[in-house]
Amino acid sequence: MQTIPRFAGNMGLASALTALNVVVASGFSIAGLIKPELVLPAGATPTDASAIFAMYAAARTIPLTLITMAAIYAGYASALFVLGLLAGIIQFADAAVGLLQHDVGKTVGPLFLAILQVYAVRVFWSQPAQQLSP
Repeated sequence: MQTIPRFAGNMGLASALTALNVVVASGFSIAGLIKPELVLPAGATPTDASAIFAMYAAARTIPLTLITMAAIYAGYASALFVLGLLAGIIQFADAAVGLLQHDVGKTVGPLFLAILQVYAVRVFWSQPAQQLSP
């Protein structure tokens, strides 16, 4: 049996915020595959390079979403903690990309999700230790 600091009620909060985070990220990567104009900077024209970049984004976010959803469904607190932390770090990196592009929407959106994710991980982690089954 593993132990990890957590509280059952906060597992729901962490699950919901982490699911929101990874589903939104996957949605944007899928949008980039289907209609690249939605995620490219204003006035940019989709190219083969942007299509390849969209495929790389989808290759990152779709598996993360599927694995996160499986961990939530199974109630694996340890996995949820690690995946939530990873999802938050990815959103901070996405906010940095938005900042470099001077795009407020691509900065504020990911930053907001990253802050929510940090909150979820912090609340989830700071609760008393309880026994979990593997």
